[in-house]
Amino acid sequence: MELPLRLPVEPMLAKGADAVPEGDGWLFEPKWDGFRCIVLRAGDEVELTSRGTRPFTRYFPELLAPLREQLPAGSVVDGELLVVAGDQLDFDALQQRIHPAVSRVGMLAETTPARFVAFDLLAVADEDVTSVPFAVRRRRLEQLLADAQPPLHLTPLTADVATARDWFTRFEGAGLDGVVAKAAAGAYEPGRRGWVKVKHQRTADMAVAGFRWHKDGVGVGSLLLGLYGDGGRLNHVGVASSFTAAQRRALVNELAPYRTDALERHPWRDWADLDAHAEGTRLPGAVSRWSGGRDLSWEPLRVERVAEVAFNQLTSGRLRHPAKFLRWRDDRDPLSCRYDQLEVAAPAELEALFGA
Repeated sequence: MELPLRLPVEPMLAKGADAVPEGDGWLFEPKWDGFRCIVLRAGDEVELTSRGTRPFTRYFPELLAPLREQLPAGSVVDGELLVVAGDQLDFDALQQRIHPAVSRVGMLAETTPARFVAFDLLAVADEDVTSVPFAVRRRRLEQLLADAQPPLHLTPLTADVATARDWFTRFEGAGLDGVVAKAAAGAYEPGRRGWVKVKHQRTADMAVAGFRWHKDGVGVGSLLLGLYGDGGRLNHVGVASSFTAAQRRALVNELAPYRTDALERHPWRDWADLDAHAEGTRLPGAVSRWSGGRDLSWEPLRVERVAEVAFNQLTSGRLRHPAKFLRWRDDRDPLSCRYDQLEVAAPAELEALFGA
């Protein structure tokens, strides 16, 4: 594939911030919750590559013809792959699209078709535009996609910080992840965290039911977190991690008393039971193609302690990213750690962002 850019193309990234930035020179976009993807169109060829520059093309065959028809040859577009279910983005369904079986890929392309939302232009008509200011790249992208039809979309953009804050709040329930701010005068710098992302943050009290050792073998790497569902079952929802070396060592001694007889009445003692997995139980240690071969073994703890953690997103009852441990809540009963404590944002109509 011949293009005016060196291939593979590494996407530009964003660094986190606590608030939407103010001042002149910023342009704002919704932060989509999907797979980062760069689309390359050369001649009659269309290729999709992931954030890590791995090939995505075979997993999304339903997008190839629409992209070939709507993008001119010699163009490179940055954006996000999404799956929409009803009035929300469905990240779980999107994850299922990465499957080794060709027959499964074909079936999912029909039942859970993907969309591509474009938000930056890297090349057009065999011209490398990465050094052009973002505001200019955006205008050229708007011209390029003036007549775009689904499943190809152009992300909304605003220079008004009040509108950006409204998006941050209003579209959370639809599954959007926050807001991205880009300098209007900024170039596209592959691999550099030159943009700013503001993601939703919230806290919750969660039962601690186990831990995993750190890779150094001498400290606690992560705490296994659970929430109780309506049936009284403790579901594994994710982990709290990113402890300092001192914290990892201290946690070994702090958790030691709760390891005694932990499996005797532990709600996850049968986590390897295939029947339990068939029932849809969320348990630690399950093997999946997303584990990357990592050691998922864990040490059970008696479910007697509660941790307050900070997290940014819950998808299908699970944490999308590791939570941050804030403090122990010894005033809380683990049984009180239920899903109904979580604030749920009302879904907003996605078509308000996608367009009619």
